[in-house]
Amino acid sequence: MTLQTETIDVASAGNITVKEIFDLVREDLAKVEEEFARQTAAGVQPINEIGRYLQDGGGKRLRPMLVLLAARLCGYQGPSAIRLAAVMEMIHTATLVHDDIIDEAETRRGRPSTNSRWGNHRSVLAGDWLYMQAFNVAVAERNFAILDLLIGLTQLMVEGEMIQLTLLSRLDVSVDDYFDLIDRKTAALFSACLRLGAILGRSGEEAEARLASCGTDLGLAFQLIDDVLDFTASEARLGKPVGNDLREGKVTLPLIDVLARCGPEERAKVAQVVEDAGFARVPLAEIQDLVVRYGTLESARVRARNYAGRAARELEGFPESPYRDALRSLADFIIDRQY
Repeated sequence: MTLQTETIDVASAGNITVKEIFDLVREDLAKVEEEFARQTAAGVQPINEIGRYLQDGGGKRLRPMLVLLAARLCGYQGPSAIRLAAVMEMIHTATLVHDDIIDEAETRRGRPSTNSRWGNHRSVLAGDWLYMQAFNVAVAERNFAILDLLIGLTQLMVEGEMIQLTLLSRLDVSVDDYFDLIDRKTAALFSACLRLGAILGRSGEEAEARLASCGTDLGLAFQLIDDVLDFTASEARLGKPVGNDLREGKVTLPLIDVLARCGPEERAKVAQVVEDAGFARVPLAEIQDLVVRYGTLESARVRARNYAGRAARELEGFPESPYRDALRSLADFIIDRQY
């Protein structure tokens, strides 16, 4: 997947603050938290314990917010939006649990990861249980369109994880490889969240397609900024070690662009980090210097702004409302965030 390189600014008209966005759905988000807690309560104590730990870990709750805003944009406000917003957060949480197991991660959101605290065996089972419980809640909606969407989403995310495993520790990852991966692992979930709102609002195929495209572009922008922050954020803000992706053998866009332009000695430094699975012989600061010197962090930000601009334009066909303004403004938040 490629994208034109000229900068497209997110339109500022109608933009609102992050606090104002939260205020629009604050009460519903509280209900989503209650639904998440209720649906992750099980008859098996280890699952209850892990479920509470995961919920207490917080997070941006961006995906439930997308479901709620899209549903209201499309004229629906009711219990199904609450339940499905919780479903999407459960699916997202399950993917994080499984990702941490695969990556052998030690921290998540500034705390010990599930696998480092309970071990791989319990954690993988807890992740599986979360997936199944999410589908259990979704089945109760008795809506085949919703089930089709969630099944397709889950398959895409599993495919993305498999693709990522094949690309680990490789220095020949292409830009197209990278975008194919993040489309499946990140953007597909954002897309499904917005599309759910259109399904609940019975807004028709065109509205579904527009919101699905908007979500895809928001997700791509989100992941690009995530990959920039892996080089630039502080560990306290990021909730995990800086430079973690490369430490785990994940070569993201800023380094893909560096590797396409740098000389043999610089390429050897990157290869050394990948081989060592850490920064013992090549300090992180030297890799950070490469992405700054070659301008690839700013290049990734430009791409992210392009995607955010495309997402905003997909909303132009919807009537003016605070919910449309909120979704447009989320694009700004995604670009400007520091964690």
